Order: sequence, then C-alpha cells, then structure tokens
Amino acid sequence: QVQLVESGGGLVQPGGSLRLSCSASGSIFSINNMGWYRQAPGKQRELVAVIASGGSTNYADSVKGRFTLSRDNAANTVYLQMTSLKPEDTAVYYCNVVARANAWRGPRDYWGQGTQVTVSS
Repeated sequence: QVQLVESGGGLVQPGGSLRLSCSASGSIFSINNMGWYRQAPGKQRELVAVIASGGSTNYADSVKGRFTLSRDNAANTVYLQMTSLKPEDTAVYYCNVVARANAWRGPRDYWGQGTQVTVSS
C-alpha cells in the first residue's frame, strides 16, 4: 500500500505564493506520474498539473506561467510552487500518484487527503 502525505496549504493574499509538497511512502515498487488536482466548492475535481517519471509536465491552462511542478524521484516527493495566486485558485488541492506497489500488480491511482488553499485579502 502507498501512503501520501501532503503539506503546504494555507491562507494567502492575492498575488502571493505557496508551495505544496506531497511525499509517497509505504510499499512502492515504482512511481509513474505524480501531480495535483483541485476541487473548489460546487465544482468538479480538475487537473492542476502532472509530471511524468521522466520529468515532462502538463499544466492546466489556468495555471500555466504561474505554477511550477517538480519532483524528487529519490525522495518520492512532488512539489507544486504556486505564484501570482488568484482568488479563483481557492480550492482543496489533492496529490495524485500513479504507482505500483509491487512487481506483479499494475499501476493504480493513489490520492492524498487534500490540503486547503485559500486566496483572499
């Protein structure tokens, strides 16, 4: 089983910055994609950014140029640096990892518990 621990959420003023971290631990054979999704009140969960094991990234259009996703493969950790935050970035942010727990099972999705990001003056 793979466990995810998130940190870094909080309250920030518009234009401010936050850095989210998500570390994977437990029974990990390999990790494919790592990324973040978010869900605002009354809205569906949406992709924010994802990074493949080789380092290629994909961002939602709404965060391009403001958010940067990176990963430390040795530490099984993914980071989301968020800058120029806007009120519409307010949401619960969920870490997502696609991983294999052992060699005889295929990859599956694992989710963090979510961390609140609130952008408000």
